[in-house]
Amino acid sequence: MSRRALLRGIGGTGAVALLAGCGVPPAYVEPADRAGRDLSDRDRVLTFANWPLYIDTDDTNTSKRPTLDAFTKRTGISVQYKEEINDNDEFFGKISPALMNHQETGRDLVVISDWMAARFVRLGWVQEMDRAKQPNVAKYLDPLLRSPAFDQGRTHSVPWQSGITGIAYNRKKLGREIRSTKDLWAADLRGKVTLLSGLDESFALLMQGNGADVTRWTADDFHRLCDQIDKLVRTKHIRRFTGNDYIKDLSTGDVLACQAYSGDVIQLQADNPDIEFVVPEEGAELWAESLMIPNLAQHKTSAEALIDYYYEPEVAAELASWVNYVCPVPAARDVLADSGDEELAALAEDPLIFPDDDMRKRLAIARDIKPEERTEFAKRWNAIVGL
Repeated sequence: MSRRALLRGIGGTGAVALLAGCGVPPAYVEPADRAGRDLSDRDRVLTFANWPLYIDTDDTNTSKRPTLDAFTKRTGISVQYKEEINDNDEFFGKISPALMNHQETGRDLVVISDWMAARFVRLGWVQEMDRAKQPNVAKYLDPLLRSPAFDQGRTHSVPWQSGITGIAYNRKKLGREIRSTKDLWAADLRGKVTLLSGLDESFALLMQGNGADVTRWTADDFHRLCDQIDKLVRTKHIRRFTGNDYIKDLSTGDVLACQAYSGDVIQLQADNPDIEFVVPEEGAELWAESLMIPNLAQHKTSAEALIDYYYEPEVAAELASWVNYVCPVPAARDVLADSGDEELAALAEDPLIFPDDDMRKRLAIARDIKPEERTEFAKRWNAIVGL
């Protein structure tokens, strides 16, 4: 299951919209009602919910997580680490009843995709962090990630890892380069192209290919894109829409080019050096999966400390060397480059982990889909995709 899991549900409206029509009190939580009693000084423990395979592990014992163990040794705070998030909507459904009813979730820290993080911020379900207690975040967070539309100033969220939605292709089999999103629509790629099926995962890159500014895209931009993709489906240019199974299609040669995530392509390239990833000339989407502290969390101060710990360049470098996503701490690059280890130094030069200046100029964080837009847009997109 992709960490950038596609938005499912009834028209993409989600649990809150359904409950709102059933006489349930409004789900929004006022700022004054978000903080719980902080037991951090007394209870030296915190609960951290994350996705599977999204943290460093020990070479000989995968149940051990060196960076977490080092944090506990330094601070005396033990971390109950749960790999319980397999899908954004599934996790939303798991903890939303508690949050909308002003109850504690049992988790002090969670990691969710940016489009879902936007929903949590709008609903008032996460607490504002005390940046005075997070000097590393303030100093080292990548400027490109500092102020997404859903959380201006990053007051309620901090990226855990980041990534790029761009284009992957088999250069050897295709016999030429792909430089632009428009190149996907060339005649020789008919039936050999796949796109991501999830609305939230797909639209930004494709809009960028049409020249739209995705930081402030409009309904007209969206419908223009849908008209284009609908025609490409009807003419059988697009082979199909996928989740993470595009990896298999690209590996076998069933497709020659596809919408793809940078972190996946790093793994593909290890087995097939002919696979390339491109940030198109028109731009690509930069996204993040964010650390957030749910309302009424009992160990907020400890959670803030753990977040700041992962923004130390040395710790961020260790994590980046394991997960191979775009590191939200650019200063970690120098740590890897100066490590004296050939493999780690090579990671420092990988633009899919540390984008170079030219690539960074073409990356943008798309504004998220607003609640009042989602039903209409999801209905149209899902009809094209066949969901």
